[in-house]
Amino acid sequence: MTVAAVGTPSLLTLLKLGRVSNLPTVWTDVLAGALLSGGAWHGWRIAVVLLAMTLFYTGGMYLNDYFDRAIDTRERPERPIPAQEISPFMVAAIGAGLMNAPHGFHIDRDGNVWVADGNGPQGRGHAVYKLSPDGKVLMTLGKPNSAGAGDDEFNAPSDVVTAPNGDIFVADGHGEKTNARIVKFSKDGKFIKTWGKEGKGPGEFNQPHGIAMDSQGRLFVADRANSRIQIFDQDGKFLTEWKQFGRPSGVVIDKNDVIHVADSQSTAQNNPGFQQGIRVGSAKDGKVTAFIPETVLLGALETVGFDDAGNVYAGYTNKMDFKRWVKK
Repeated sequence: MTVAAVGTPSLLTLLKLGRVSNLPTVWTDVLAGALLSGGAWHGWRIAVVLLAMTLFYTGGMYLNDYFDRAIDTRERPERPIPAQEISPFMVAAIGAGLMNAPHGFHIDRDGNVWVADGNGPQGRGHAVYKLSPDGKVLMTLGKPNSAGAGDDEFNAPSDVVTAPNGDIFVADGHGEKTNARIVKFSKDGKFIKTWGKEGKGPGEFNQPHGIAMDSQGRLFVADRANSRIQIFDQDGKFLTEWKQFGRPSGVVIDKNDVIHVADSQSTAQNNPGFQQGIRVGSAKDGKVTAFIPETVLLGALETVGFDDAGNVYAGYTNKMDFKRWVKK
């Protein structure tokens, strides 16, 4: 799931400040765990949580996959929780009871919210939803709680992104005998094409865990278990692959083609020479220009975000934590 983060002074003054060292570019590490009210997460399910949607309209940031595990519980799925009951800084909580495990999140150019609902117990999951900013369901792709590989089916979709013309691209699959493909739809939800299969070659995937689009309209797919980003045109033509951004769990690209990649899995065994953390660089030439290392919450940094001021955000799915690095 994606979270739009609040950036008001009242929020920032309550956050614990620290330092991140060994960076080519200096950021201040702002630990935003204060956003979480301890045990208040347990036993609740919020399909989509938005912290200050107003940031989107002023060029705000997007943080993928943050709350999918933090609030993916099965005890009270139907209760719509007031936002302030979760955190005093949260302004909206929508979609309760609609989704099962919201995993990928995208806000389109009209402010609509797209959510990839991953797995399928309890009559939900294996679907992608388009919601209005107030939570009204505008479109459903896939068959909730029905995994498959047909033109109108998904099996554990991980992420979704839309093109300027409204075309929809879904990263469909999450390893472990799910799908391993990209599915393209028109803006009105009509199936256009699919490409990819499980494997290690060009155009093949092993956990297509994230998807983003640059200013040229190229698609960047976080092919996580293959430790690479694959780049395609919108017809599915393979263009190139990049391995310099580590083992990518999350990928986002800003309007200036600055790419941010979250690496939550690199180890000496599965990706020698790479450390877990956030790599920042250019989507134009693939050069990595900065690195924020992760040394404490290993295996949890699955998502990354940004804002127009150059600040970097991270979501930790297994630790229910959230950090903001303020560029100095």
